Parts: sequence; C-alpha cells; structure tokens
Amino acid sequence: MFEKEKIKKQVVDAFMFRHATKVFDPNKIISDDDFNFILETGRLSPSSIGLEPWKFVVLQNKEMREKLGEFAWGAGGQLPTASHFVIILARTSKDVRYDSEYITNHFRNVKNAPEEIVRELPARYQNFQEKFGVLESERTIFDWSCKQTYIALGNMLIAAAQIGIDSCPIEGFNYKLVHDFLHEQGVLEDGHFDVSVMAAFGYRKDEPRPKTRKKLTDIVTWIK
Repeated sequence: MFEKEKIKKQVVDAFMFRHATKVFDPNKIISDDDFNFILETGRLSPSSIGLEPWKFVVLQNKEMREKLGEFAWGAGGQLPTASHFVIILARTSKDVRYDSEYITNHFRNVKNAPEEIVRELPARYQNFQEKFGVLESERTIFDWSCKQTYIALGNMLIAAAQIGIDSCPIEGFNYKLVHDFLHEQGVLEDGHFDVSVMAAFGYRKDEPRPKTRKKLTDIVTWIK
C-alpha cells in the first residue's frame, strides 16, 4: 500500500511541477538518454484503433528554428532557448481512411494480426468511420488523426515533468506556412503527414507562479 501511495504522490508532484515554460535556460541541455525516454512515452501512447498516426520531428537546427519562428508566434521564446523542440505530425486521409494501405500494413506487420482479421479491416473500419462522422471531409479525417497526437503530447509532457524536465505545448502557428516549411524539408512524406501541434522541452530559466486550478468539486459530476 505504501508503494502505491508513493507512486501516486510522484505523479501528482509531476503535475504540480509542470507548467507552460515560455523561456528556457539555453545553457542546460537534456541528455540523450532522458530525451529518448520522453520520446518513448510518446511512442507507447494509446491511439484510436491502435493506428499510431504520428511522427515526431525533433528540430535542432538553429537556422531552421529561426525560420520557423517567423510564423510560429506561440514559440517565440521557446524556439531560441529550448534544449529540444518537437513538431508532432499526424497522418492524413491517405493513411487513416478505412481502405488505406497504411492500415492494412500496420495491422499485418506491426500488430501481427491474423490474415483473416486483416481482410476484414476495410469493412469494419468503414462502418466505424462513417458512424462517427470521421469521413465527412478531409479535415474531419485529419482532425481525428490529430486528436490521437494530443494523447502522445500529454504523456510526453508529464513524463518530462516526472524527471524534472520542463516543457510547453504550442498551438500558436500559421498552419499553411508551417505546412509549406515542413514540405520543403521533405518530412511530410508526399502528403501522408501534416502538422498537428508542437512542444518545447528544456529547463526553466525562471520559477513560475504557483499553479492554480479549479476545485475538483467544481469540475466533476457523478451520475450514479
């Protein structure tokens, strides 16, 4: 029982430690081992029907960070100072539609599903995606994919906090200009990926204000 309480306290302490760090100490660099740990928690994150529709682009090039900063205003303080900067991509309709080669190959070669299951996938997931409105447009398909990346993002932020590393999730960017920038770098793989969200990691330069949140009773309703 003591061990469980200890783990619970460690997790809550990590949530209390984490804050949206606007400026990092540029002289403090995350070790390769620690950052691989953060990436591993992203890799192991859950996703709808287990599709893992993400790619993590770690942008360390100084000149490219400066260029990105021209149209990622939400990262103005983080891009020049963060130890590591991650652009999380989501798979597009080319890969996450029910009839895509990606889904078939993923279930066959990654999830090691029996061949009879692989053959049933298109019909099974067509029904699922139609029922839940995923197929209404290219945007609804991509949004469904992006939602999964936020699960990985949240896990990476908390994993970082658990080992004393600061972070900041970033949505403040011009989608089209970032898309064009990443397309020029060749990381969108001919339209199979597009930008979802960003995150900066490093060590805080200044101490943040005390964390504030609503009371649990203000945000939870029990239906019994």
